Amino acid sequence: MDRAELTESVEFERFLATAEPRLRTALTAAYGPIDGRAAAVDALSWAWENWSRLSEMSNPIGYLFRVGQTSARRQHAKAFPLDVDLRVAADIRPWLDLDLARSLGELSEQQRLVVLLVHAFGWTVRETAEALELAPSTVQTHAERAIARLRQSLEGCDAHDR
Repeated sequence: MDRAELTESVEFERFLATAEPRLRTALTAAYGPIDGRAAAVDALSWAWENWSRLSEMSNPIGYLFRVGQTSARRQHAKAFPLDVDLRVAADIRPWLDLDLARSLGELSEQQRLVVLLVHAFGWTVRETAEALELAPSTVQTHAERAIARLRQSLEGCDAHDR
């Protein structure tokens, strides 16, 4: 391995250390733990194969998110699978809030992804906007609308009754 290849490899490893967790989190939030991780692996494989091109991009994580989305769709992955039989899920996972799961399932894919990234995973609006290649104001709007819909949907639900 010559000096240029070594430098390129070190640069990619640095990028990977910060990009992989964010990309995996975003794609898992979008497609669930199995399909999301597979999409992240595909996107990161593409990143390595195309590192010279990717390293010049202004938003490489956002681009890789789109690569991951394309991979997931090619595999016929659906948005985060909230359509499972929630009664069975509650038997297996008693901590699962059935009303919240149903309410999340009623959100648009974009709203659900934004609310999960911002409120469940603790991403900032700016981080979410960069990863999804959206304007921060769009992310903020999706988050606000999603929270409003969740509040309306969950109004009157008592967590202690579940």
